[in-house]
Amino acid sequence: MMKIFVPAANCQIKEDACAYIDQLTKPPGSLGRLEQFAAELAGMTGNLFPEVTPPGVLVFAADHGVVVEGVSAYPAEVTAQMVYNFARGGAAINVFSRRIGALLEIVDVGVAVPIDNERVIGKKVRRGTDNFAKTEAMTPAEAEQALHVGYEQAVSIIGQGARTLIAGEMGIGNTTAASALLATLTDEPLERIVGKGTGIAAERLVHKQEVIRQALALHRPDPAKPLEWLAKIGGLEIAAMAGAMLAAAERRIPILLDGFICTVAALVARQFAPNVADYMIAGHRSEEPGHGIALGLLGKEPLIDLRMRLGEGSGAAVAFPLLAAAAAMVSEMATFSSAGVSTAEAKGEKER
Repeated sequence: MMKIFVPAANCQIKEDACAYIDQLTKPPGSLGRLEQFAAELAGMTGNLFPEVTPPGVLVFAADHGVVVEGVSAYPAEVTAQMVYNFARGGAAINVFSRRIGALLEIVDVGVAVPIDNERVIGKKVRRGTDNFAKTEAMTPAEAEQALHVGYEQAVSIIGQGARTLIAGEMGIGNTTAASALLATLTDEPLERIVGKGTGIAAERLVHKQEVIRQALALHRPDPAKPLEWLAKIGGLEIAAMAGAMLAAAERRIPILLDGFICTVAALVARQFAPNVADYMIAGHRSEEPGHGIALGLLGKEPLIDLRMRLGEGSGAAVAFPLLAAAAAMVSEMATFSSAGVSTAEAKGEKER
């Protein structure tokens, strides 16, 4: 397993940021959670005036063998079709990435068919996972390789100038894998974890829950052995996202989380390096029922709730301007002293 060292966030810089924010020309706390996020960004980056622009968006694509069990509303070939849509610039994440000036890369880490497009980075570990309802999804070596793909792609995009990481995904069937992983981290029943994903009907939802229940009984996956756990019931793109997050946190780059799949990938990353959670901010709350549970395990409250459930990194991209606003608040607002504005304390002293 590759060696990862993720430093803890800098608590002193965070405290300094809180004190500085209180000196800005506004009543203390009047900008609400933006003040909290600005202080957290300072602690993450080790910089009182953090830079978060441009964001780097990495969309990892892979297929899932468990789709043959009928757990998705869409056929497996949609994964490859959407990868080509990303390459043409026609997906939601393309549109939103352009709006926020993001660096965007599409990475094939495990699509079941060959992808021949110069705008797609080919890092295929294997052609999709096996059906984890019958056998392990992949080998531990393949899980590690997928982690490494994500790690290296994050190192690359950070090297190109990205100052925030957004990890997205495309993989028909990946809510099934994410739900299975999450189920091993909580005592919540599957009925509260497993959602409709791409929009399956109620009877198929019950079937999806049963497929996961049987897979967990078959494999007995143990999160305390994260590589084996990921290999048994995970996904190649989930592993890659986790690897990307580890690389970002190692370099003190903030991670803006997307929805359900991404947040489960964040929990996977935390199994390898607990401090990685110090570098995460939840972008939005997905309509997938398990997302709230996953956010709770990370101790994160999302920036927005627009009832989205697309994936791709789309929710995080939509939320990014709020993160940019928090950073700009600290670097561009005047202080009471620099603006020559009296503070509430000064008013009190004059009255005395």
